[in-house]
Amino acid sequence: MSTRLFFLDRRKAELPVFLKVLRALPADRLDYRPHERSPSAQQLVWTLTMELRSCVEAAQNGRTEWRMEPAPDLEKMLATYEQHHQELIRTVENMDDAAWDRPAQFFFNGKMVSAQPISQFLWMILFDAIHHRGQLSAYLRPMGGTVPAIYGPSADARS
Repeated sequence: MSTRLFFLDRRKAELPVFLKVLRALPADRLDYRPHERSPSAQQLVWTLTMELRSCVEAAQNGRTEWRMEPAPDLEKMLATYEQHHQELIRTVENMDDAAWDRPAQFFFNGKMVSAQPISQFLWMILFDAIHHRGQLSAYLRPMGGTVPAIYGPSADARS
């Protein structure tokens, strides 16, 4: 199995796990942050969504620029997250291995901060997203939510 096909398998397998965590967030507590220097739950959800948008742009155009826009409500963020996820899956499914390994540039504030193969960029963002999902799972109980099963049982999800 190529790394491109393995990436597709992992992205598809992780989607339901991401959605369980995202849907467990109490919509009225998205301003929660465990420390003043920590991002809020809303900022993390929107970051995950904007990361997916950057992945789509990089995969389609070989270039993306990080831009944060004001976050909408939770339902809109979740819908946008799922839309970008499906678009990324379609884009990567339509790539051949040469396209998978072509260069991509990542810009922030007009300055290129990274140039690497699309494959490496997409894997890096997936790992970063899993990290942010972990942050959100640690936010859930203090926010008044319950932690869903992620890779195994959760004390909150046991019947």
